[in-house]
Amino acid sequence: MRSILHTEKLCKTFSNGGLQQHVIKNLDLDIYEGDFTVVMGASGSGKSTLLYALSGMDKPTLGKVFFGEEDISAYTNDQLAVFRRKHCGFVFQSIYLLDSMNVFDNVMTGALAAQKNSPALVQRVGDRLKAVGIGEKMWQKYPNQLSGGECQRIGIVRAVINEPQLLFADEPTGSLNSAAGCDVLDLFTELHQKGQSIVMVTHDLRTALRGSRVIYLRDGSIVGEHKMPAFGTDDPAARRDRLQKFLDEMGW
Repeated sequence: MRSILHTEKLCKTFSNGGLQQHVIKNLDLDIYEGDFTVVMGASGSGKSTLLYALSGMDKPTLGKVFFGEEDISAYTNDQLAVFRRKHCGFVFQSIYLLDSMNVFDNVMTGALAAQKNSPALVQRVGDRLKAVGIGEKMWQKYPNQLSGGECQRIGIVRAVINEPQLLFADEPTGSLNSAAGCDVLDLFTELHQKGQSIVMVTHDLRTALRGSRVIYLRDGSIVGEHKMPAFGTDDPAARRDRLQKFLDEMGW
């Protein structure tokens, strides 16, 4: 597979009470086109910090992040904003829908950030909402009138409406109940099967099972990697056992 994103000696350091906290340490990583990479590790291992550095939401202290041949770690903040708008989609544990906008306008806002309004765009937004079970009767509702699972599905549609090359997700099922979480994971699986490149941070075994590759962080460094067949193509119990064994070896 072709590497779509890679890092060279990536470091991220924070100052805490005059002390330097090294959260990411000389990390080399490739993210491959069409892959579903899951990042795991104990609390404080640097999972979310890595996600923010890879996506251009935060700049590394040292090292480089390349998108193709472009060194995005050298970009200005304005250039990074354009990069994220053109190439990335984001899904978080907190859904961040705009309470003052209805369902349809929330998704349109994401689409209009990258392109002009058009009948084709309106049609695509409607089609994508219907595809995740959000029918026309719900489009005029507001986020506070919907369940957490419905809001997260809408958030995912907003994240992928511009067909990003990379979809980043940070604990996307963390605030959902089991049934809603499963619906959201099914949507991620469907996106991956259609070729979407995904990088997801999670602490949850059930969520990690949807990936094709699990990267394990400890103290800001990659200490292990586990590859899996595409979800649904192998025995579920064996898949879970193999991943659990890997995580046990990592000290999870």
